[in-house]
Amino acid sequence: MADDIQRSRAEAFRNLHETGTFVLPNAWDAISAAVIAQAGAVAIATTSAAVSWALGRTDGQRLTRDEAVAQVARIVAAVDVPVTADVEGGYGPAPEDVAATVAAVIGAGAVGVNLEDSTAPGGPLFDRGAQRDRLRAARAAAAEAGLPELVINARTDVYLFGIGAPEDRFDEVLSRAVDYAEAGADSLFVPGLLDLPALTDLAGKSPLPVNVMTGHGAPSVPELAATGVRRVSLGPALAQAAYGRAAAAARELLDTGTYGALAGALDFGAVEALLR
Repeated sequence: MADDIQRSRAEAFRNLHETGTFVLPNAWDAISAAVIAQAGAVAIATTSAAVSWALGRTDGQRLTRDEAVAQVARIVAAVDVPVTADVEGGYGPAPEDVAATVAAVIGAGAVGVNLEDSTAPGGPLFDRGAQRDRLRAARAAAAEAGLPELVINARTDVYLFGIGAPEDRFDEVLSRAVDYAEAGADSLFVPGLLDLPALTDLAGKSPLPVNVMTGHGAPSVPELAATGVRRVSLGPALAQAAYGRAAAAARELLDTGTYGALAGALDFGAVEALLR
């Protein structure tokens, strides 16, 4: 069952969705989470893609529930800020699967979850009725685990996977937002949508606060805030940047025997201190 500290963190995380725009950098292991918290993040999200990579898997619902929950527990233990867990499609299609996953990540210390409506990478999506049932199961599981404050971020992959005709996607997302709100979701995550006028329209019409996924080349956080987007996350972008830096340093070492790409690295002692 959730304790007072977890409930307090959940309430603090929930309050972030009330006004303004906040940024959720995404972690994939304990050290990345600790670095993000030290940089000043008020909350941390996990990223299923980078967690999968760290565990030697490709992305796309290929982790087991136990593997994902264990990594969430390591991340929660490394920081003192709220952590929301990317639980992909819930590690099973049935409402009972989603409920088991939500109970497990609450047991690991998470105060929020992302739950996808895609049945597999690229789609198809669960129909709206089935996803409503899955979201209701998540909400009920949170209450049963003593954390009714759990923030459920309902992810819809209409834009990410190009589901349906382009001219129909906005209305489909809005319809899903209405259904997901009725089922107990707290926010709407729309990866793949970064068009500023469309986001302005969606933020104005959605019954749920809107969350977008950004990265290099995306509109800036102030630009997104101006549309009414409430929550901005990075998905696996930070992990990709870290891997890119490691690749550059390895190439330089192997090609020239020099170490320029290692400039700016964290001090060994500083990294050790993050885990103390």
